Amino acid sequence: MRESKGVPKPKHRGTTPSADERLRRSKDDVRSSTLAATYELLTEVGLSGLSVDEVSRRSGVAKTTIYRHWPERSTLLLEACMQFSPRMQTPNTGSLKGDLEALALTMADRLRTGRWSSVLPSIIDAAERDTGIAELQRLQHAGFMSAFGTIVARAQERGELSPEQDATEITAAIAGPLFYRRWFSRQSIDPAFVRRIVNRAIA
Repeated sequence: MRESKGVPKPKHRGTTPSADERLRRSKDDVRSSTLAATYELLTEVGLSGLSVDEVSRRSGVAKTTIYRHWPERSTLLLEACMQFSPRMQTPNTGSLKGDLEALALTMADRLRTGRWSSVLPSIIDAAERDTGIAELQRLQHAGFMSAFGTIVARAQERGELSPEQDATEITAAIAGPLFYRRWFSRQSIDPAFVRRIVNRAIA
C-alpha cells in the first residue's frame, strides 16, 4: 500500500502571489496546487479544520477560482483524496496465506505510521451527515480494500479457495481486528497478531 502518490508541495505556500503570477499559472498548475494543498491540510488538521480559505492561502489559488472548479467542498476533497490518498499494492507470493500476510502486515504498518489513519475517523463521522463525504468514504474504502478481492480471485483460480468464497468476508476478518486495535482498544498491532488473524481468516 502506498502512503500517497507523492503529494507535490503547493506553490506559493504561505505567501500571496501577485496578480501577474496568478495570471501566468496554467489551469493544470492551479488544479495541481489546489489538490495538493487540500490533501496536505486534510492530513494535518483533519476534516473539521479544513477550509477553502486555508486551501486558498496555502495554494496561492483564489477562492473564486477554487469554487469555479469545485462548487462544493466535498467534491474538492473527493478529487484530492482520489489523487493522493493511500492505495494498497497487491502482493503476489504465489499462495493465499503468503499474499494475505504480506498485505495485512503492510496495512498494519500504515495504520501505525500513516497520516491518513489519523484522518479517516473524522471522514467516517462526517459521512453520517453529508452525502458528498459519504461518497468520498465509500470510494476510498473500495480502493483501499480492492487488493483483498484480487488475492481471493487468484486463490480461487489456483484452487486454494472455493469459487463461492466471499472476498468481503475474508477482508472483514482481517481488516476488522486491525481497525479495532488502531482506533478502539489502542493495543499493539504487532506482526504476531497480524499473522494470527490471517490464520483464523482462512482456517
